[in-house]
Amino acid sequence: MKVGFVGLGVMGLPMARHLMAAGHTLAVWARRPAAAEALLAEGATWCATPAALAAQCEVVISIITASADVEQLALGPAGLIEGFAPGAVHVDMSTIAPASARRLAARYAERGVGWLDAPVSGGEQGARDATLAIMAGGEAAVLARVRPLFECLGKTVVHIGAAGAGQVAKACNQMVMVNAIQASAEAMRLAGAHGLDLAKVREALMGGSAASRVLDVMGGRMARRDFVPGIQARLHHKDFAILMDEARRLGAPLPVAAQTWQQLNALMATGGARDDTASLLRMLETKETKPC
Repeated sequence: MKVGFVGLGVMGLPMARHLMAAGHTLAVWARRPAAAEALLAEGATWCATPAALAAQCEVVISIITASADVEQLALGPAGLIEGFAPGAVHVDMSTIAPASARRLAARYAERGVGWLDAPVSGGEQGARDATLAIMAGGEAAVLARVRPLFECLGKTVVHIGAAGAGQVAKACNQMVMVNAIQASAEAMRLAGAHGLDLAKVREALMGGSAASRVLDVMGGRMARRDFVPGIQARLHHKDFAILMDEARRLGAPLPVAAQTWQQLNALMATGGARDDTASLLRMLETKETKPC
């Protein structure tokens, strides 16, 4: 297929390479042309604008940061919508607000263009290993068309429902995951307050019913005090802003998530935005606390 790609960051770059390796023809656009240099050297084609990208592609995949970024890419000056031919598809794999996904689906439908919101879980390693979990919102027929592309990128593809449903599922994923990071931080803090070896506590917990991938990875980071970002905390903060806005709009009580949201706010306020989310541990630490 003729595929366009936007968002050549730590996840997007390996994803784009998987598509090329599978034999798809790849064209790219980036706000910073330097981000595309490696792919261009490997055979991808550069397009000067999103509209030019859309004009030569059957499907454009985007994985960028926020709702406003995706809406600008799609609907802004020289945006994708200006270049798409009827029957083309925009697959957005970013994590954005469900309402934004629904707005974009409606605008594209007016032009006969397909839409899928298909956010992913699995992080940088999942992108590199092509083992991402893909949560799709949109029409089943559109998903069927792009499924061969998804099979190059992930091990699990679930059609959640109509446009926006993929983003709701991703919000649920982020809620469970980041709440688990906060719980891991609290466990590590309690162990530290007793003067225990955090690595040994984590090892013990991983052998019992508390074991999880979050405790394994993030608990390990906390034990090592490794706060160099795998995923920057500011991105989880952005995801929780979406989540809590949905809770407010729907009147859905999310008491545990609300507490985690406040801890993320504190992390942002104390300069941890670009550290790993394992830094939530540091929000629990005080100089006055002594081991028992």
